[in-house]
Amino acid sequence: MGLAQSPGPARAAETGYRAFDAKGRRVTLREIVEAQGGADVLLVGETHDDRVAHFVEAELLRLVDERYGQKSKRGTRPIALSLEMFERDVQLVLDEYLGGLIAERHFMLSSRPWKNYVSDYRPLVEYAREQKLPVIAANAPARYVSRVTGLGPDSLRTLSPTARDWLPPLPYAPASREYKAKFRRFMQGDAPAAAVPPAGATPTQPAAPTAQAPANPHAAHGGAGFLLEAQTLRDAAMAHSITEYLREKPAALVIHVNGRFHSEERLGVAEQIKHYRPLTRVLVLTIVPGEGSNDFDAGRLGGLGDFVILTEPASPSSF
Repeated sequence: MGLAQSPGPARAAETGYRAFDAKGRRVTLREIVEAQGGADVLLVGETHDDRVAHFVEAELLRLVDERYGQKSKRGTRPIALSLEMFERDVQLVLDEYLGGLIAERHFMLSSRPWKNYVSDYRPLVEYAREQKLPVIAANAPARYVSRVTGLGPDSLRTLSPTARDWLPPLPYAPASREYKAKFRRFMQGDAPAAAVPPAGATPTQPAAPTAQAPANPHAAHGGAGFLLEAQTLRDAAMAHSITEYLREKPAALVIHVNGRFHSEERLGVAEQIKHYRPLTRVLVLTIVPGEGSNDFDAGRLGGLGDFVILTEPASPSSF
C-alpha cells in the first residue's frame, strides 16, 4: 500500500478565512496563539470537509509549537495534538508510527484512518512526528458508540475489562440540558449539521458533512435509539483522553481537533473536560464554513467560541 505525498491544502486556503474574537473584533492566528498562553486546552471545532479549516489547524499547531513548545526560545511547555479522527484502541499503533517503529503503510492498515486522512489530517500527524510531539487518539471506538446507539449506555457494562479500558469511566456523565436542547434542534433540522459523523459509520468512510441537517436525520444516525447518549460517549471519551494526558503532563498545552458540534458554544467536550478536571482552562475555536458576509454577526456567531473563524464559500472541499 503505497502513499503519495499529500500536496496539502490549496494555496487559496491561506487567504480563504477571517478570524474574530467572540465580540467580533478581527484577529490574526498569532493573536489566537498568544491567547493560549493562559490555557491548558484549545478545542478546535471544524466541519470535516472544509479544506481551509484543515489549513488553519496545521498553521495553529505549528505556531503554537514555535511559541510555547520546548524547543522554542520563549516556551517550555509540552505540546500535544489530540484528534477525534483516531479511536482510543489504536493509540499503540499511532505511538509506534510516531516513534519510527513501523512504516506508514502499516500504520495506515492498522489505525482505521478516515478516508480524507491523507489530504486533511496527515499534515498534522506528520508535523507531530517530525517535531516529536505526542498525538492522542481521543475518540471512543465506533463499535461501542454503535452499541450505545442501539442498546443504551448501560450496555457498556457487559463489555470485558479490556474493552472498557478504551472508554471513559462508566457511567459517563450525561449531556447537559443545553446540549440536549441543541441536539434536539439538530435532529429536528433546525440547526446546521456541524460535522457529526453518524454513530454507526466506519471511520474509514465517514459521511460527508452537509451544510444543513438531513431531511431524515434519524436515518443518517443509524436509526432511532440512544442517539444523544452515543454522541455524549464520544464527547466523554475525547474529554477523558485529554484530561488523562494533562494529569500526566500538567504543564502541557493540548490542541484538540473535532467536529464543531462537539465543542461549539462550550458544550459537549468542553463540558466533559470540566467534569473530569474542573480547573482545566479551555479555549474554544469554532471554524464555520461558507460564510460570505464581511460582517460578523456577534449575536449569531459570537457564542460559538472564544474565537470564530469564517471560511469562504468558494473554499475547496475535501470530499
